[in-house]
Amino acid sequence: MTPTTEKRVAIVTGASRGIGQAIALALAAQGRHVVLVARDLAKLDAVKQRIESASGGGGTATVKTCDIGDGAALTAMIESVAEEFGRLDILVNNAGITRDTLILRMSDEQFDEVIRVNLRSAFIACRAAAKPMLRGKWGRIINISSVSGLVGNAGQCNYAASKAGLLGLTKSIAKELAGKNITANVVAPGFIETDMTEGLPEAIKEGVRMFTPLKRMGTAAEVASAVAYLAGEEAGYVTGQVLAVDGGMTMR
Repeated sequence: MTPTTEKRVAIVTGASRGIGQAIALALAAQGRHVVLVARDLAKLDAVKQRIESASGGGGTATVKTCDIGDGAALTAMIESVAEEFGRLDILVNNAGITRDTLILRMSDEQFDEVIRVNLRSAFIACRAAAKPMLRGKWGRIINISSVSGLVGNAGQCNYAASKAGLLGLTKSIAKELAGKNITANVVAPGFIETDMTEGLPEAIKEGVRMFTPLKRMGTAAEVASAVAYLAGEEAGYVTGQVLAVDGGMTMR
């Protein structure tokens, strides 16, 4: 199939806010055509407008609403992107949910829902995206994990398990696809300033700063910069790696 765009095409899930939005903006600024995926159409349209009105001529983006927890819908969406543009070069699995509570209070449903959205959907997306990447003989897969997946976190056994699972998933994919010029890596953010963390009590924020060697929370743009590097040509010899963007919190 002849590509319908010369730009590399990137899918970013959870692109309507926070880290996902920052990743989409960073990839667009690099000249990628970014497919913005989330459930909230109005918020996606706002991100699309930001991309297209950016200084320097603006970028290009497409909006796709999708519930990534629906495996069939997610597969169909990715296949439609590859068909529409004749290519798919970059996949960023960023979308995720939390259902926090201590293990003695956590229901089977709360555990299963987080695994389904955070881990199973990433597997489904990677499987669907691998096909057009193999045809194009080039690809970048970046899965967004968390420091919770590296060291665990009380009250988040479901979330930590899903994010830890992304490490094994990504490393396995990296080994399977390396011979076809497709890399797969993980970015694991620490405590990042987003609308989700803004509402945390100040005492918790101060505790985070205290136990972070850099003594501050990170920004979504800093996470996006790490993703943009891994999505680029210059990271062609980097695969199967976990890059923690956490201010040194998990250093050994």
